[in-house]
Amino acid sequence: MDYKNIEELIKTVSDSELTSFEIETEGIKIKMEKKEKQVVLERVPAPVSPAESFVGDSLISKNIATNQVPAENLDSKIVSAIENVAEIIPEENIFIVKSPIVGTVYSSPSAELQNFVKIGSLVKKGDTLCILEAMKLMNEIESEVDGEVVEVLVSNEDMVEYGQPLFKIRKK
Repeated sequence: MDYKNIEELIKTVSDSELTSFEIETEGIKIKMEKKEKQVVLERVPAPVSPAESFVGDSLISKNIATNQVPAENLDSKIVSAIENVAEIIPEENIFIVKSPIVGTVYSSPSAELQNFVKIGSLVKKGDTLCILEAMKLMNEIESEVDGEVVEVLVSNEDMVEYGQPLFKIRKK
């Protein structure tokens, strides 16, 4: 099988409605697979609930409960409403604190004490936001900006990855 035949085979499979194709000839094995295109929507946070009321109860209960909605099932008005909601949320003044290491998050110094921060807490540069434990070492994660905590993206004792967002802080 030469390059021209392989190229024709790829075009034929691409143009067809096949989702999977496998052939073995002359010691060459070729396997092709097509995936369906899907739009994945995650649940909208509570402050943005006007978009949910626009979408309609049947769509919410049927599709958003599963967190996935195929693009074919979305009305163009719904898609534009979702895009508009994304534009409403101002992100330019938000600083995202990301995990510098892999580890376990502790939101307070001990189980008996209050959390370092919560939504609405005012923080200054250098204030402790949480503790990350990695290999039995406790690392204090400090704020890099002055501002207000607008979202806490992790819970106490969650495992986090390197670069995972932990907090959103509105800079002041």
